Amino acid sequence: MIRLFWRWVRRVAFGLLFIVLVLLLPVAYTETMCRPMPGGDAYRALITDAAWQRPETGTLMSYPAWHIVHAYEDYAEVLRTGDPHDFDYLKSVFGFWSSLCVVTEASGAHGGVPPGIKQRVYTIGVSFTVELAVKALYEETLGRLAATLRGPERSPLDILSAEQAANYAAYLSQLPWYRWDFRADLAALTAASTGSLRDRERNLALGIELRTRSGYAKLIAAAAAGVGPDELTLRSVVSGITATELRTIPGVTVIAERPDGTEIETPRHAEFTSILEGLAARGAKLVEIAGNDDILFTALSDEPWADGEIYQFQRQGFRDYRHLILVKVADLLAANAALPDKGLRLEQVHDY
Repeated sequence: MIRLFWRWVRRVAFGLLFIVLVLLLPVAYTETMCRPMPGGDAYRALITDAAWQRPETGTLMSYPAWHIVHAYEDYAEVLRTGDPHDFDYLKSVFGFWSSLCVVTEASGAHGGVPPGIKQRVYTIGVSFTVELAVKALYEETLGRLAATLRGPERSPLDILSAEQAANYAAYLSQLPWYRWDFRADLAALTAASTGSLRDRERNLALGIELRTRSGYAKLIAAAAAGVGPDELTLRSVVSGITATELRTIPGVTVIAERPDGTEIETPRHAEFTSILEGLAARGAKLVEIAGNDDILFTALSDEPWADGEIYQFQRQGFRDYRHLILVKVADLLAANAALPDKGLRLEQVHDY
């Protein structure tokens, strides 16, 4: 009996070791095969306050985290008319690691990737891989079976969970995931269940997922509180527009007037992209963002290729393409203004 026990202990241990090694393979590949390419030019920053000056490579390394946000958007779009098993989970995971490889190679010309940022990106990548692998395993088997037994007409919880997925994806565009109220989603699912086979299956499966996320979110929130919240604003220098006019733009705070332009403080993420569109409409020009002169943005189009892209792929559900484009900060507004003529739509400016 003891011998049998230790035999199973060894099997479990080897099984866990194998899983860990498989999860670390993408990390090993990125470290060995996606080497930063040298290059780049010297730039003298205007914003020199360390509290507001950020590593330029941050614009590149911000994308992998946003790839996860976009994956939730794709998932919500698939659920709008389909079922969870219609989503290609492995394709989304591959997209994360392949995009990370590209931006890692491009980072060499912008100072390389600091160890702390690299570790954080690898951590969220492995976590994302585990999450989608587990979800794919369930949805492609028991989830698909329950959907087949349900028939072509979606159940109330299919519809509600699709709405929740869309709301969650929209929330992620501006705020950290761990602030989402997963327990409220769980309560709504339980209250809306009709007791049908599919609703019971959805309530059970999604209930486990939401409880797990809720518990993990509390841990992450506690850890974030220990190191301080993420900075939600950044500073830029703009020209071609008066400080008086800048003060009329919602979200813009004028910090100081300089010989090279006006220093402003704005929200980050999606709101920043919206503010930049407003600045472009007023004829303003960007001089610098957070002490940097290069920046990444993403654009969408119906065509698989775009000028100046460093990476592209087809989005799930939407059936269009996302393009990652790297430009000089001074050229950003003009490049964005020219997108419609090229059949492109600005999606997001990736700040630092």
